Amino acid sequence: MPTRREVWVHFLLYPGHTLPTAAAPILVAAGLAGRDAVFAPWPLALAFVGSWLIHLAGVFADNHELLRRHADVPEHAELLAALGDGTLTLRAIRLAIAGCLGAAALVAVPAVAIGGWPAVVLGIVGVGASLGYAAGPRYARHGLADPVFLLMFGSAAVAGTYYLQAAAVVPGFAWTDTPWRSAVVGLPVGGLVTAVLVIDDLRDRSADAVKGWRTTAVRHGVAGSRTVWLGLTVGAYLLLPWFWLGLGLGPWVLLAWATAPWAIAIGRDVLRHDATEALRPATPRMALLAAVFAALLGLGLALPEG
Repeated sequence: MPTRREVWVHFLLYPGHTLPTAAAPILVAAGLAGRDAVFAPWPLALAFVGSWLIHLAGVFADNHELLRRHADVPEHAELLAALGDGTLTLRAIRLAIAGCLGAAALVAVPAVAIGGWPAVVLGIVGVGASLGYAAGPRYARHGLADPVFLLMFGSAAVAGTYYLQAAAVVPGFAWTDTPWRSAVVGLPVGGLVTAVLVIDDLRDRSADAVKGWRTTAVRHGVAGSRTVWLGLTVGAYLLLPWFWLGLGLGPWVLLAWATAPWAIAIGRDVLRHDATEALRPATPRMALLAAVFAALLGLGLALPEG
């Protein structure tokens, strides 16, 4: 049996998944802000910590609802075993959710001091999207998680982080002054983070079907999930030339293409395997790919073109 620490770190905190996906949009926003001479490390750090805490609250809420509503579904046998022997309790998970949201609220105080009401709105939207995945509206149950993840981890997170930096550097900077391209350059990373979710749903499709969740894998099967994964991943790489030639962001954005062999290797596993255990390692690998892609894209945005 896993120890209490192993349960929390490996099956709930899941740092190999949550940290890279939280960091990815922050890295892109840092690069674009550096390009526009509004880079600010303190607001950037606030955005990352707040994003990760809100993301964790959603992960905890997802597992809480799984254990509360579907204790008969062996989606995460380790958590069910820990719940059965008392190593884990639903109350402890609720306290962890409250702790994450409380810590995020503390992080929000200086963020709101910098960004004003737009920072409040962004925080509320982020919390709603995170908790609403499996609790409250439970939009994942209705097959809406893919577009929500694409927008939240892509456009919203990058534009919001850019705004917070610019508001700290430029006196009187308003939300309406945020360039529209800050939302557009986040789309590739949003796509790759959503591709992580697609792998998760492909892996857990049998359990999701029992729970009544209408994910892509449940509605359209293995072939449908693989098609969506390919569209999100290939689309992320195909957007890079447009960023250079269409948006005038310079050829250095193509640095992110260096991760293409990595994506191909993950793709081979996604296209060949559909068993739970075979796909389990692909989730953290895909999450790390999203973060490295974002780091290279951010670097490419920040590098001078000359």
